[in-house]
Amino acid sequence: MNAPASPPLVLTAQSSSVLKITLNRGNARNALSVGLMSALQGALDDAAKDKSVRVVVIAADGPAFSSGHDLKEMTARRADADKGKQFFADLFAQCSKLMQAIVRHPKPVIAQVHGIATAAGCQLVASCDLALASSAARFATPGVNIGLFCSTPMVALSRNVLRKHAMEMLLTGEMISAETAHRMGLINRVVAPEALEAETMKLAELIATKPHGTLKIGKEAFYRQVEMPLGEAYDYASQVMTMNMLAAEAEEGIGAFVEKREPKWPQ
Repeated sequence: MNAPASPPLVLTAQSSSVLKITLNRGNARNALSVGLMSALQGALDDAAKDKSVRVVVIAADGPAFSSGHDLKEMTARRADADKGKQFFADLFAQCSKLMQAIVRHPKPVIAQVHGIATAAGCQLVASCDLALASSAARFATPGVNIGLFCSTPMVALSRNVLRKHAMEMLLTGEMISAETAHRMGLINRVVAPEALEAETMKLAELIATKPHGTLKIGKEAFYRQVEMPLGEAYDYASQVMTMNMLAAEAEEGIGAFVEKREPKWPQ
């Protein structure tokens, strides 16, 4: 008798041009195991190549959005000959690749956060371009409480909130509310739990109506310029806008504005 197949680690569902990727380790609080990160990476890679997908939403099943790395999986590898050193190095490199894949993804990525997002789960939220959260959601980088400072989550966190806010989260490990996360700039909006999915999809569908080539150009330029000195950023952005002006979408969009008609975006 064959053993029952394990459920997929991520679920995907497409509505119009919005792809929803759902983390599906709810019984493990969507801890980012090697397997779950691989499955999410694969789904993101597929979405990048799929021309029918304009916007990606990352959501989660179960009570938590993501509790961070799978500490049970990590602890088990302490029995390795090198006490887990190579596994830990590979794990954090895999996680870093995943977070950068979100930032560098050619389509906008939105986090839909219904429950806790802690440690690498908070990093996942911070890595997304936009984030909407239920009023019941909570956020933390609690590694300091277990002797493992949230150094890699710190990279995404410190690029989204002010330094002192980031340091307070990192040094105390305390949980913060969705309202506090919104005030700090970690998330875009706080909505009622029952309205979270509808509001996320409404935002995703709005963005999906925009010219996709322009969105790709703009997202890439945003993340590149934000790391540059001011003068270098203006030089780079000016080059991007010059090339953007020569693109078919800009020609059509500006022409439609001048002619007072709706644009017909090139496919």
